[in-house]
Amino acid sequence: MVVKAAASEEQLHAGFTDRDEGRPAAESVGERLLGALLDRVHLIAPRLVGQLIGQEARIAGATDVSIHLQDLAQLTLRPLTGPGLVGDPLPIAGSLAGQAFSAEESVEEPLPDGSVRLHLPLLDGSNRVGVLGLTLPRLTDYDRQLAQRLAGLVADMIVTNDEYTDAFTRVRTARPLNLSAHMQWRTLPPLSMSTPVVDLAGVLEPAYEVGGDSFDYAFNEHVLHVAVFDAMGHGLEAATMATVIIAAYRHGRLAELPLTELYPAMDQAVATSFPGRFATAQLGRLDTETGVLSWVNAGHPPALWVRGSRVIGELTGPISRPIGFGAGTPVVQTAQLEPGDRVLFFTDGVVEERLLGGEQFGEDRLRDLIEQTTAADLTCAESVRRLSHALMAARFDRTSDDASLLLLEWKRPPREDELDRDIPEATPTG
Repeated sequence: MVVKAAASEEQLHAGFTDRDEGRPAAESVGERLLGALLDRVHLIAPRLVGQLIGQEARIAGATDVSIHLQDLAQLTLRPLTGPGLVGDPLPIAGSLAGQAFSAEESVEEPLPDGSVRLHLPLLDGSNRVGVLGLTLPRLTDYDRQLAQRLAGLVADMIVTNDEYTDAFTRVRTARPLNLSAHMQWRTLPPLSMSTPVVDLAGVLEPAYEVGGDSFDYAFNEHVLHVAVFDAMGHGLEAATMATVIIAAYRHGRLAELPLTELYPAMDQAVATSFPGRFATAQLGRLDTETGVLSWVNAGHPPALWVRGSRVIGELTGPISRPIGFGAGTPVVQTAQLEPGDRVLFFTDGVVEERLLGGEQFGEDRLRDLIEQTTAADLTCAESVRRLSHALMAARFDRTSDDASLLLLEWKRPPREDELDRDIPEATPTG
């Protein structure tokens, strides 16, 4: 970030005096900007966070500040509005802001007057929130570093304050949600997660009418826990059952139940709460130290195993009965992944949708699309986003049943220093 034109290069890097607010002379522009946001954010109404960010960024020398959030269908970036903020809705595909969002990297746009517009992905951890845009009269490495840190803080502020206001949900909702979809979105974890050893992303279709489909995950110690569910039926009844299933899954996961005990515990919860009804599921656990994937398939299509952008097979084997029908101890199966392997879990709504001529969409078409969308060396989050939209386009936007996708990648085993339970000391920077 740069200060206004009157500020010198020395002031930019060494700091400036702000005695009216009692701030020390040694405080730099970056310290003042980030500090002011941290100092003030808890003093304002949560819905005003965007305006606060715009105000403080302008004081630091930026202009045309915009904050865009991705919509639930992951098709557009929708702007926060209010004094000090600019921006119109933008498509993720075909815009510079969308490029920053998809690549998870800042994009610099030179402007005719010599200034530069920055488009910075808003990442809450590794979950993609949206894009921060701002224009600077000039751009230095110091500015780039500060802008990246600002974007990280902005993402955290939005996610934290989202728990206290409907303002951000309204921006992300491009059209009305039905009640069942609202229930499902409130129970979902973040849509994506990325660490040095594992990458993961999921998506639900149709975003604004989904009923019984859902997914969940957690990364505990060196084990990634994943699950995909498809509750029987449609609408509110299916969404209610899915909510109970997720709660039962999380309850058993927190109790550290093995898959052989987790499945019957979930089965009992569904059978007791919804007699005569059931849900199909895939429950999986990936040991990130060894690459061994264990899973229980309770009535889902077999997951696809992808290596080098090619589907090399399916995770086949005995299938346990759907959750709620009860079958005692489930069959746990395993597969040895190699670094870089991906696994795509999906519900039957993905492949059983009928095309205009009555033919099923089918697994062959799904295989072709997953190979196309993984060939570009994209993150799991972007691969799943593009795969979801490619599926919708191939089916001419026909969705008579819920469909969910969950893609995971085992990147590599953790290094010795990553297994250490102590956080390593940071390296001082100059």
